[in-house]
Amino acid sequence: MSTSCQAIPVPVTAPALGDAHRWKVLAVGVAANASFSAAANGMPTTAIWLRSGYHLSNTQLGVALGAMGLGVALTELPWGMATDRWGDRPVLLTGLLGTMLALLALLLWITPADGSVPPLWALAAGLALVGVLGGSVNGASGRAVMRWFGAGERGFAMSIRQTAVPLGGGLGALILPSLASRYGFMPVFGALALVCGLSAFFTWRWMHEPDFSAEAATGPHNASKSLSGIKPPPPLRNRKVWRMVAAIGLLCVPQFAVLSYATVFLHDHGRLGLAAITAVMVALQAGAMVMRIWSGRHTDRHANRPAYLRGSALVALASFILLGCIAWTDAPGWLLMAAVVAAGIAVSAWHGVAYTELATEAGGANAGTALGMANTAVYVGLFLTPMAIPHLLAASSWPVVWWLAGLVALLTWPLFPRAQGSGEMR
Repeated sequence: MSTSCQAIPVPVTAPALGDAHRWKVLAVGVAANASFSAAANGMPTTAIWLRSGYHLSNTQLGVALGAMGLGVALTELPWGMATDRWGDRPVLLTGLLGTMLALLALLLWITPADGSVPPLWALAAGLALVGVLGGSVNGASGRAVMRWFGAGERGFAMSIRQTAVPLGGGLGALILPSLASRYGFMPVFGALALVCGLSAFFTWRWMHEPDFSAEAATGPHNASKSLSGIKPPPPLRNRKVWRMVAAIGLLCVPQFAVLSYATVFLHDHGRLGLAAITAVMVALQAGAMVMRIWSGRHTDRHANRPAYLRGSALVALASFILLGCIAWTDAPGWLLMAAVVAAGIAVSAWHGVAYTELATEAGGANAGTALGMANTAVYVGLFLTPMAIPHLLAASSWPVVWWLAGLVALLTWPLFPRAQGSGEMR
């Protein structure tokens, strides 16, 4: 982007907005991500009723829960590249409205009713379509945050945006199991469609490009250089970006193990009821929100994102070893609940920091593509993890599942960057 003294024309669709507007943009990003997270992370909390309502085995349940992740994984990178090319607003509007329509299609045609149960392929295809369209929210809203917030605020802002994932998941855990257990899945899909429609309205109202004046172009917005001050190569040819993408994708595997099967674990292994399971999932998501905000502010203040990310991998490892050990013993229900909450929070706190580091390395002009790459890896994990766990359970036990999840977390430790004396990462 030019840094000459001549003003850069502002697109017709982007009004000249003050710096305070960035908080409205952030709010839109939170709303959009929370809407999709309520589906992606909320639907697994209905796993018990999904299994019974659709007459699924544990293996078939894994296919259904993983279908949405597959849909996102297939389209995250194209959505990110589209965002870099056409902007945040059109991509978010298209994705949110499309997701709403896909959920309404599930409501109308793919829910059990009058003794008729839709086949697994129809349920999986519908959920995959939700993932295909909902995957737009991640890269587009993340790119918007990187463009509206300066370098000293990005970690905090991106972490607030990332609280949308546990926020949506927490609201889903609070509402969707009750709806599914009492009324079936029509109101479940209806509620999710409603929140996507509301988020689309706020996107239409507030999501605009920053003011591309000459001053803004040379300021912290839209920075296209990495921390070293050198313009980085395109994300698809950037080795550092690929290492971060791999680390982010792998560290999400233990997180998805908890989000996808904690309700089944607590129900089948811990013999806990709806109230206890709901309390665990809401507490997990609330704790993840608090920790994401804290981690963003902490790493902004101390400029220690690489060290924090490497430490997060070790904390996740320890928490899953502990969860496995507690599951191995004849532990009381309250201890199982506490261990699940602790492991879930430990493996969910790092997201905003990692996405900020990734987008900074890629540069503001390519942030959408880089975030799309990362979310592709993330949702490949969301697709594969629920499918793998039933087979692991059949061959072993719950403690082994949790210990293997911790091992996956350990694999990310060497992939995250290490801080060098100059502040450049390697």
